[in-house]
Amino acid sequence: MSLFTATPLLTPAAPGWDDARKAWNLAVDQRPAAIALPRSVADVIAAVNYARQHGLRVAAQGTGHGAAPLGPLDGTVLVKTARMRQVTIDPVARIARAEAGAVWGDVVGPAAGYGLAGLAGSSPGVGVVGYTLGGGMGWLGRAYGLSANNVEAVDVVTADGHFRCTDPVSEPDLFWALRGGGGSFGVVTAIELRLFPVTEVYAGLLWWPFHAGGEVLHAWRELTHSGLPDEFTTSFRFIRFPALPDVPEPVRGRSFAVVDVIHLGSPSEANALLAPLRALRPVTDTMQTMSMPALSHLHMDPEHPVPGVADGLMLADLPPEAADEFTRVAGPETGSPLQVVELRHVGGEMKRARPGNGALAAVDADYGLFAVGMAPTPEAAAAAGYGVKAVMSAMTGWAAGQMYLNLADTGRDVRGFWTPQAYERLRRIKAAVDPTDLIRANHPVPPASPQPAVARDHVALRPAG
Repeated sequence: MSLFTATPLLTPAAPGWDDARKAWNLAVDQRPAAIALPRSVADVIAAVNYARQHGLRVAAQGTGHGAAPLGPLDGTVLVKTARMRQVTIDPVARIARAEAGAVWGDVVGPAAGYGLAGLAGSSPGVGVVGYTLGGGMGWLGRAYGLSANNVEAVDVVTADGHFRCTDPVSEPDLFWALRGGGGSFGVVTAIELRLFPVTEVYAGLLWWPFHAGGEVLHAWRELTHSGLPDEFTTSFRFIRFPALPDVPEPVRGRSFAVVDVIHLGSPSEANALLAPLRALRPVTDTMQTMSMPALSHLHMDPEHPVPGVADGLMLADLPPEAADEFTRVAGPETGSPLQVVELRHVGGEMKRARPGNGALAAVDADYGLFAVGMAPTPEAAAAAGYGVKAVMSAMTGWAAGQMYLNLADTGRDVRGFWTPQAYERLRRIKAAVDPTDLIRANHPVPPASPQPAVARDHVALRPAG
């Protein structure tokens, strides 16, 4: 007999267990006590109530991105919301409502049908909810801000099993915490996000041979220091394509320096800004006017789960010596095992703390750094881990004072994700809605004051079926 009316609670002996427990990063070996696969709010409530009544904790997961910092999941019910993917678009109010399991690809296409765009990230396979709870730095963020600060409402089931609709009027403190405060406050079941009247952008990739990367990086650095308009977003990457069959033949097993460009203005405006980079003669230049669904694939992020080791860092600045160090540790002379090491220009509206913004009111940094290596074997994982640590260590001298949650793929001192004032407010809200710390998150906010420990019996669970 199922423990739920509409959805099973899977246990390790149940068919489908190994598929259900997978994270997006296949190198993360998730072994929870049980897995809930809800299709509705009622199912989520049932899962939370069951965990609380049986001395277990709850961790919510949509796509499984950001799973590495969660740590061991023993004594935890993993609530996988991937079956809750309904998306509705209100073209008049310019709002998208996405259920907890929806990915950005589920939003971008339907919104584009109305001439609208959401503040999506670089991958269509990333979950809308997790991305937004952590802040949400997207291609349109310099112009419109963080996804977290463009939220109209959030539906959430809190640790007491209550369903709450939060917005600026109803549950304003919880609504504030859910906008950039991470997943410590409940299991989000749906979110409402503002959409913007953007139908197309001028965007593309500029490619250079790997050996030219240092020179290109300095030119790119100067471009980002030139007072770019908020409508212009760019990143620089060292990319080493693996020699695998599913990698397109023209780039398979080869390495490049690549600059991404996304511009909300006219092609002539972007072309003028790109002149110094084009003077370095890229071997390929794909700049063109494209739709928002096409933009979702520009960055070439994997669109299916893969094993990897990754981490990130926010940089306060990128002076010439930092660019030199970046090239030294990640460039063509290193023999690095990493597939991608990226610098993304941030700033713009994402750096402006507006009244009414959420827990992450702004990103107090000018660049985001991310490094990732494939980890199909333990030996490859060890090599990639060493490479990631080398990059992070080399660039620490230019680190910003505040880290960004969605780039942190390792455990951190969570006080570094928010301002001290925001962090203390988050702890008070956590204590109000989850005083016994039932809800787990990959970067957890602890309750404001020590609470009596809840007995975790780790009871034997009945398998579904």
